[in-house]
Amino acid sequence: MADTRTGRHAAAAGSSSSGISALTQSPANLECKDFQEYLRTRQTPETLEKLYNYPPICLAVFRELPEIARQFIIRILFVDQPVPQAVVSSWGAQRCAKEQTDATSCLTALNVWRVTAIPGGLSAWELSPTFKKSVRQVLLGGGKPWPMTNTLEKDSKPRDINFLDTYAMSRWRCVLHYMVGTGSRNGAETEAISPDAVRILLHANLMKRDERDGITITRQGFQFLLLDTRAQVWHFMLHYLDTCEERGMPLPECLSMLFQLSFSTLGRDYSSEGMNKQMLDFLQHLREFGLVYQRKRKEGRFYPTRLALNVTSKEAAVAATLTTDEEGVQESGYIVVETNYRVYAYTDSPLQVAVLGLFTELLYRFPNLVVGVLTRDSVRQALRGGITAEQIVSYLEQYAHPNMRLVESAIQSKSCLPPTVVDQIKLWEMERNRFTYTEGVVYNQFLSQNDFVTLRDYAQSIHVLVWQNERTRTMVVQKNGHDDVKRYWKKYSKSGG
Repeated sequence: MADTRTGRHAAAAGSSSSGISALTQSPANLECKDFQEYLRTRQTPETLEKLYNYPPICLAVFRELPEIARQFIIRILFVDQPVPQAVVSSWGAQRCAKEQTDATSCLTALNVWRVTAIPGGLSAWELSPTFKKSVRQVLLGGGKPWPMTNTLEKDSKPRDINFLDTYAMSRWRCVLHYMVGTGSRNGAETEAISPDAVRILLHANLMKRDERDGITITRQGFQFLLLDTRAQVWHFMLHYLDTCEERGMPLPECLSMLFQLSFSTLGRDYSSEGMNKQMLDFLQHLREFGLVYQRKRKEGRFYPTRLALNVTSKEAAVAATLTTDEEGVQESGYIVVETNYRVYAYTDSPLQVAVLGLFTELLYRFPNLVVGVLTRDSVRQALRGGITAEQIVSYLEQYAHPNMRLVESAIQSKSCLPPTVVDQIKLWEMERNRFTYTEGVVYNQFLSQNDFVTLRDYAQSIHVLVWQNERTRTMVVQKNGHDDVKRYWKKYSKSGG
């Protein structure tokens, strides 16, 4: 009989045991889903039907569809009976067969249309009645008016677009400053973010609780900081929507209001009269994140900001984006790295300085220049927080000063960074990766050598053996192969060996 125990097996890098190497699980990267992916992967067909009761959501879905898929919908939107699949296939040229297939799969995955049978046994496409009704309302008018479109008296103190842009970025930077440790949790003189925002950051795995360091940024959080503002806000709002049911807010209403804001006009004020309590609470959360501006909590008017208008835009270039001094500096590059590991950053942005401080030791700070150095301790501190060497190198390359890129082209190098710096950062990471861990099950206390060899050979034959020691009759198998090995052992034991 063999005794089994579940645990983790550690193998030293570079060593081998019976020619079987431990399988390693690579850390998860940040997954940035667009609206279609969000609906396909996180919503059931029943939930999609509920969402399609809201015209703004249907309009957003229609807008994000491939061009051929939109053509299909327009052509059958006012057809009251199913359309044979052969007819739909004939609408496109043969050279566009792949695009047609992709469009068909997209509409099916989103539950926009479904397969049905027509007399004669032919298969046909039929639009979802709920989706069809909502899209017709959007295109032709009708239905209930959106609450935010109620008539308002003229604002005595209107806000212009420049003010709204400044307000939106100042609110959003509060979240980013908190992530990199320059927010209120470290006693800095910046505006605090609410516990709700912190909960979303933890839920999205952008930050994690650490017993020693408190709340710290994760690997996904660092990747999040490298995204453009529009992508950051959309990713953040997706995880907010995941938790809205827990707050007592219906997901369809929240998503519908978010899209209503994306269809609004920048610089125009809208009414909050007629909204229920849940939507008023949702509006206050959007106010905190910088998606809307409202003077006072109970004031009956609000202004959508550019963050709200761009949040669902598939093409960031379609709508005008926020232009700030920080982003202008980032586009041109502001970091110089020398062979002595010194890092010079030509910026006065607290956020950019804080990001550099995640993996460098800051030495001096001047009005428009920050000097730091890459050290073993500073890089290892970043690695402990989940940041990888590849991400550090990628960040330095992405925001390298134009003069460094000139050197790169002159010496025909693959990277604009000094090779010694890149290699050393990766070596510091390798110091921490001398052990790889694999979850597995330990088999020991075999009654005979023959039993051990038989079970070991079977585990090796199905490629689930991690480690074995014939002298002590002990072996480790992968956790996902434990059931197969256990079944084989029971069958072997019943047959009497």
